[in-house]
Amino acid sequence: MVEFDVVIRGGSVFDGTGAAPIAADVGIRAGVVAAVAPGLAEGARTIDARGRWVMPGLLDVHTHYDAEVLLSPGLGESARHGVTSIVLGNCSLSTVYSDADDCADMFARVEALPRELVLDAVKQAKTWADPAGYARAIDALPLGVNVAAFLGHSDIRAAVMGLGRSVDAAERPTRTELDRMRRMLTDALDAGFVGLSTIRSSFSKLDGTRYPARQLPSTYATWKEYRALNSVLRERGRVHQSTPNLNSRAEIALYLQQSLGRPGRKPLKTTLISAADIKADRTVARAATAVAAVTNRAGGDFRWQHLPVPFEVYADGVDLVIFEEFGSGAAALNIRDVLDRNDLLADETYRRQFRKDVSKRFGPRVWHRDLDDAEIVSCPDTSVIGLSFAEVARGRDIDPADALLDLTVEHGTKLRWRTTIANDRDDVLDTLQQSPHVQVGFADSGAHLRNMAFYNFGIRLLERVHHRGFMPVEQAVHRLTGELADWYGLDAGYLRPGTRADVTVIDPAGFDGSAGAYAEAPYPGERHIDRMVNRNDAAVTATIVNGQLVYASGEFTPGFGTTLHAGRFLTAT
Repeated sequence: MVEFDVVIRGGSVFDGTGAAPIAADVGIRAGVVAAVAPGLAEGARTIDARGRWVMPGLLDVHTHYDAEVLLSPGLGESARHGVTSIVLGNCSLSTVYSDADDCADMFARVEALPRELVLDAVKQAKTWADPAGYARAIDALPLGVNVAAFLGHSDIRAAVMGLGRSVDAAERPTRTELDRMRRMLTDALDAGFVGLSTIRSSFSKLDGTRYPARQLPSTYATWKEYRALNSVLRERGRVHQSTPNLNSRAEIALYLQQSLGRPGRKPLKTTLISAADIKADRTVARAATAVAAVTNRAGGDFRWQHLPVPFEVYADGVDLVIFEEFGSGAAALNIRDVLDRNDLLADETYRRQFRKDVSKRFGPRVWHRDLDDAEIVSCPDTSVIGLSFAEVARGRDIDPADALLDLTVEHGTKLRWRTTIANDRDDVLDTLQQSPHVQVGFADSGAHLRNMAFYNFGIRLLERVHHRGFMPVEQAVHRLTGELADWYGLDAGYLRPGTRADVTVIDPAGFDGSAGAYAEAPYPGERHIDRMVNRNDAAVTATIVNGQLVYASGEFTPGFGTTLHAGRFLTAT
């Protein structure tokens, strides 16, 4: 009789606690880790892990898979990079209460997703009317990885007030409406949601024809409304996730104040994006960790989310969310018709304002706006490929901003360029990744299909640790697994007898530097849409979810995302 369903043989086993690895086999039976010891008996399937790292499956706590999980529930871009549990519903956006049209308008522009894709996904799949029904519907899908969820504040605000009133600055929810939002949140926590997500960012704009260019509903809420919802989270020990308005940094103090506990009041678990070494302001990283440290010493429970890799973004013409941060950039993005947009970009009055906005060097901002630091990587005019816009401008004796606009008008989205807006200094990255006030997250998996790809953020952190040695590997594993699972209250993140058998096998010989290279692949189920992805298949030997092998050495298990039901809906405690 075979004793185990799967045996992972001969690896260095990390348990997710931060303890040093041990040389052992891992035996899995009925979806649970049954044994961790040398010399285990054979299993029905054996995975050779000699020379490899065996660890709990990685967690990705900041995704926007809300539409994709309905269309392609395998979530393969996460599974292929060793992620076994994800959290969706971030940044105030979820699909629990709002109808398909409202969801499409709320997701499409801010997350750079095709509006029709979101609309069709929600319209075709939605059978639920409340969080418990949503959890059951997600759990019934042939999930490739485990799924946990936030309830989105914009979702409930639009459902209660109507989308129009929810994005009207003159409107406030009535007491009855606010009570209804509190009940919705309570129902979500009862159903096992990890908490509430909100947003204050001025980048967050609606798509569609009804209320174009208005911001997401959550940004119109007062702090009185936030405090009413936070009181529900605080009592239950659940999480408030948010994106602050970086143009109003003093407002961050309100998040910090809300996180504080005091006699008769529990701390509020609060996580914001993002702790980053921003090129535009080199003071941000140190200031962010300093204020978080002060808050936590004073009785708060606050964490910055942090992307542990250089924050490289790609733009097709001016289609990139960072243009939302200044007036002329947002004005261009407000126009969806290509010909009308080109008319605007060619107008000299507009160009004067654009040049002024781009040349601005002071004030809060995310994009450095240095057009010497913007490399053209694709263009029908091959003479400009490999040049920056400033280099093109010097050759044409024009302003760099005009070079960007000229090429955009001439070539539209066939002009592709890239820049790194943050996390370009290794020593600062090392410091951020070791801070107890920072958690590894903010991959934005499933969003920004043409602009960025960080699905393999965990692999890239492990690769950096392996090559640079700035922290022990076991500490990096803990940061990516047990630390996150504990803080979010999820049954995940550990590898020891009796735990859920979510396991990743990593081959450090596959850390060959390819993890940061540009790659594209068709969007699952939508072959006419390509998206940016990551490819470092030599590093991930196997991904196991609930005891089932879902991915191994570049190949998904037959039935992945269709008939193989490996993942489950994870409930928070």
